[in-house]
Amino acid sequence: MEHLINPRVKGIEISGIRKFFNMVSDTKDMISLTIGQPDFPTPEHVKNAGLRAIQENFTSYTHNAGLLELRKAAASFVNKKYGLIYDPESEVIVTTGASEAIDIALRTILTEGSEVILPGPVYPGYEPIITLCGATPVFADIRDSQFRFTAEVIEKHLTKNTRCVILPYPSNPTGVSLTEAELKEIAELLSSRDIFILADEIYSELVYDQKHLSIATFIKEKTIVINGLSKSHSMTGWRIGLLFAPESISKHILKVHQYNVTCANSIAQKASVEALTIGIDDALPMKKEYEKRREYVYDRLVGLGLDVIKPDGAFYFFVKIPAYISLNSFDFCLELVQQAKVAVVPGSAFSDYGEGYFRLSFACSMDALEDGLNRIGLYLSKRIV
Repeated sequence: MEHLINPRVKGIEISGIRKFFNMVSDTKDMISLTIGQPDFPTPEHVKNAGLRAIQENFTSYTHNAGLLELRKAAASFVNKKYGLIYDPESEVIVTTGASEAIDIALRTILTEGSEVILPGPVYPGYEPIITLCGATPVFADIRDSQFRFTAEVIEKHLTKNTRCVILPYPSNPTGVSLTEAELKEIAELLSSRDIFILADEIYSELVYDQKHLSIATFIKEKTIVINGLSKSHSMTGWRIGLLFAPESISKHILKVHQYNVTCANSIAQKASVEALTIGIDDALPMKKEYEKRREYVYDRLVGLGLDVIKPDGAFYFFVKIPAYISLNSFDFCLELVQQAKVAVVPGSAFSDYGEGYFRLSFACSMDALEDGLNRIGLYLSKRIV
């Protein structure tokens, strides 16, 4: 029966991140610097709120868009943090993780033959959805712009078929964010065009050298903002995402969401109310620790003679594979596992423009980072000679 499967589904693949992680996860005594998941537990008060929801039998469907209490908390959160104003009754949707938010947004705005501009390298979760919609992903090479997805880069790829520009910042895999000036230039470029902006801001609470600023500050009427609690509150498994958009857009996205999942998990929604209110600053101690790790890893990578840009946010380094190693990124990472017992993610997992790099996550303990970098250093020293 496989010949009857939708050819678009047959044409996409499992994420290169997961594919590589699954391949090497059973390797004995391995240090894994792969998955982008906070190594902190969900805050106790948030877990307790989830337990109370269970004990109080809060186990029924909620409003399709999510608990109004949570939508109000989410609107208040982005207002206090980023100065954004959204009506919780009509412009906020609670989703099953940010991944579902991306899916329903793209399925709402894309049609057959439309084009989506996105940076390369980039998180691999966008391209398959674009393809399934019958649209075309258009990758903009950002390797020569210090991984900055600027208006100048975007403009080169605009056509009459451009329907959406995806702005993921801080970026996975590069950790690079965007400045106020850069965001203003993008807003000016797109303001007179019938083009949506999908702003994936899931790492907004993990920005180190500047305050996070949303593109919706300048061009709200065209922007769909994606956020959630996975990274900010270490709630990856709770699967709560947040989508913010003007009512003229969100009312249509809500229809796709309703037929997709009905509503997000009711217990996780109750816990998320606690996270966004009492725990409004829960990300700060985690961010402080990530900053220490960032400085440590950056110094170590530079000390190993590796070409790398210090990330503005998130918890990744995107590192260029040394010229003296004549392997593609997948084979390099596989050899690193086999010879050094340390796992990182091949750059090719982040589009063809990631080839020649590897992603290292510092969302793990300092001990693991120190041990992993020692192993990488030993491997490289043997490779030089």
